[in-house]
Amino acid sequence: MSRFPRFLLLAMTTMFVGVTIFTTGCGTSSSKAQLRVVHASPDAPNVDVAVDSKTVLTNVPYETSSSYLSVTAGSTKIEVRPTGTTTDVISATVPLTAKQNYTVLAIGFATPGKTPAIQPLLLKDDNTTPASGQIALRAGHASASTGPVDIYVGAPGSGVGGTPTLTNVAFGTASDYLTVPAGSYEIYATPTGSKTVALDSGSLTIAAGAIRTAVALDAPGGGSQLTAIVLKDLN
Repeated sequence: MSRFPRFLLLAMTTMFVGVTIFTTGCGTSSSKAQLRVVHASPDAPNVDVAVDSKTVLTNVPYETSSSYLSVTAGSTKIEVRPTGTTTDVISATVPLTAKQNYTVLAIGFATPGKTPAIQPLLLKDDNTTPASGQIALRAGHASASTGPVDIYVGAPGSGVGGTPTLTNVAFGTASDYLTVPAGSYEIYATPTGSKTVALDSGSLTIAAGAIRTAVALDAPGGGSQLTAIVLKDLN
């Protein structure tokens, strides 16, 4: 069974290694949405990201998330291109509602002809503060080389002997938020119907009031061993 220390290193913080963030222009807060961008395409190089034709992020490495960016709500155009080029590998228009939080992930393979092809995955985030003593946790499947998975969320060292917390989670999807007591957890992923561990988070301690999104990813370049990032939605 493999463990992935990077999961823990990313759990409490968001990486900004080599990333430049730009403001997104004018507009009142009532007309804005909050958008977080994640580079989750394992074979894509560092990328630049444009929103409504304005560059907002540059030189974003794989496994990296931005903070929430304030962007104009409505039909919002998102473009992703290799850093320093003008060739989009993603060009998509997504619907964003004012005063709502979203996460968009670039998932899939960037290499032409390789499937699943690079594409955007838009998630609507619910950053409502959990009840006293509780946390909210969501799981996303962005491992392009892996089929559907079962996900186990339990106490550290609990393993995969019991019933999965989530079953048959497909690539390019995310679960609803799970509300559980604050504390220490370990997250495992297995191919659906199997007890073979493809991902083991190691022990993860989350304080009361926090909201997290855990995303399963390929190893850099694609394939196993799987790794993961934990995005800090709130607190």
